Amino acid sequence: MLADLALVRGKVLTMNPSQPCAEAIAVKNDMIVKVGTDEAVRKWIGKNTKIINLNGKTVVPGFIDTHIHVADFGRFLTWIDLKDVKSIKEMQNRLKERAQKTPLGKWIIGHGWDQTRFAEKLLPARYDLDLVSPRNPVVFYHQSGQMCIANSKAFELACVTKQANAPSGGTIDKDAETGELTGILRDNATNLVWKIVPEPSEEELVEAAGLACEKIVEAGVTSIHWMVLSSVEISIIKRLHRENKLPLRVYVVIPINLLDDMAGLNSHIDFKDNIVKIGGIEILADGYLAARTAALLQPYSDDPATSGTLLSKQEEMNASAAKILKAGFQPVIHAMGDKAVDAALTLIEQTSKEAPGKDVRYRIEQASVLNKGLLERMKKQKVIVSVQPRVIASEFSVWSALEHLGPKRARWLYPLKTLLKESIKVIGGSDCPMEPLSPLLGIQSAVTRDHIPEEKITVDEALRMYTVDAAYASFEENIKGSIETGKLADLTIISRDLHESPPNEIGNIEIDMTIVCGKVVYAK
Repeated sequence: MLADLALVRGKVLTMNPSQPCAEAIAVKNDMIVKVGTDEAVRKWIGKNTKIINLNGKTVVPGFIDTHIHVADFGRFLTWIDLKDVKSIKEMQNRLKERAQKTPLGKWIIGHGWDQTRFAEKLLPARYDLDLVSPRNPVVFYHQSGQMCIANSKAFELACVTKQANAPSGGTIDKDAETGELTGILRDNATNLVWKIVPEPSEEELVEAAGLACEKIVEAGVTSIHWMVLSSVEISIIKRLHRENKLPLRVYVVIPINLLDDMAGLNSHIDFKDNIVKIGGIEILADGYLAARTAALLQPYSDDPATSGTLLSKQEEMNASAAKILKAGFQPVIHAMGDKAVDAALTLIEQTSKEAPGKDVRYRIEQASVLNKGLLERMKKQKVIVSVQPRVIASEFSVWSALEHLGPKRARWLYPLKTLLKESIKVIGGSDCPMEPLSPLLGIQSAVTRDHIPEEKITVDEALRMYTVDAAYASFEENIKGSIETGKLADLTIISRDLHESPPNEIGNIEIDMTIVCGKVVYAK
C-alpha cells in the first residue's frame, strides 16, 4: 500500500510522548499511515503519491478552536473593515465604494475605526456619513466595540432624536451649543441602533458562514467547537455539510433551550464522516465580567452594590444537566464568576453521583474567577476548563480586572499554570469574533502573560490546549489531536517552530498550509 500524500524534510511536532518529533508523514485516504524519518516514509512513496517538501518547516497537529461563534464571525466578515483607515475622508471613500454596490435602504455596517489614527484627530460625525450615503442606514463600530457612529438615516429608523434620553449605562453625544446629535453613541446607547438592524436571511447567513470557515482554515484551524446561538445555525451547519462547503471538522455546542430540537440525536451519532458531530449542550450559569453580570461571591471591588447574579436556580441547573445526560450529550456550563463556578461544580457533583463511572467529561466554559477551594473540587470531578487566552489579556488590559475585582481576586483570574499543576485539563479557543481568530496569538498570550505572570505557561502546555487536550474535550482523542499512525490526517504547516520563536512573536508565525482529511484546504 502506497501513500496518497507524503510530507518530507520537515520538523514534525507530534504531541505524541512516545515519538515527540519526526521528519516526515505519510497519508493514505484521510488517515496517517506512517510518522518517522524521511527514509522510513520514502518507502510509502509511489508514482501517484503527492509529495510536499517542507524544506525544514514545522508541522503540528491541526489546531482545534474550542470556542468560536461562526455565524457571528461570518456576519462580521461581511462588514466594512475600517481598522486601517487613517482619516475621515478615507472612511467616506470606503463607505462610498460599498454604497455603490448596496441596494437603497439596505443597512451598511462597518467596524474597527479609531479616531486616534485619523489625520484629523477628530471623531467622525453623522454628516460625514450622510454626504456619501444619505439613503442607506449606516453604523460603523469603533475598534473597542463600545462606541459607534451612525448616519441620519439610521437615527431616523431607530427613532433617535435630539430629545432622546440615553439608556442607563450609555451616552448619546450631542453638540454642546446646538444640542444636535453628532452621530456618536457610547456603551449601552449603541443598542439603540443595533436592535433595529435586520437579521440576515438564511441564504445570507449560509454565505457568510461559508466565508468564515474559509478564514478559519487560513488560520491553521482544522476543527472547531461551533458555539450555536439559534436554531437557524443548525440549519446552516447541515446545509454547509450537505453541499460539501465545510472545509474543516465541526463539534456543535447548542444552548439548552434548543435541546428538544435535537431529539433523536446523541453525542456519539454524527453525520457518519467525522466532519460534523452535535455533542455539547450549554447551560448559562451567569453573564460576563465586562458587563458586571458574572456572579461573584462578593461584590465587585469598584461597585459594592453589584455582585452579578445567577441566571437560574441551582435546582433548575441540576435538572437541565440531568436532561442533557439523559439525552446523551456533554454538559457545557458557562460560568465566569466564582459564585457561578461554585454552582456549576455543585451541579456536577450532584449529577455525577447519579451516573457513577460514566465518562461524561463535564466542561466549564470561561471559568474565570477561581479560588483554591474551587480548584480542589474541579480536580476531584475531573472537570475540563475551557478558556480563551486572548480574553484573559483583554480582561486585564481593557476591562481593568485589578480595579474591578481587587488584587486578591484578580490573582485567581484564569490561573492557567495552577490549573495545569493540579492536572486539570485546560482547552483553548478564540471567542472569535470578539477576539482574534488565531490560535498562534492565543498561544502567545498564554506564554507571555503580562498580568499575574506566575500563571504563564510553556509553549508545549499552550500547544496541548489547542491540540490533544482539545480533542479529548470532544471525546475524539483517539482520532485526532496528535500526529500518530491511525489518526486522521489533520495537519497544520507553520513557517517556523514555536519553540524557536521569541515568545512575544509567536503570533507572527505564518500558516503555510492547512490539511484536513489528507487534503490541502489552504495554502499560502
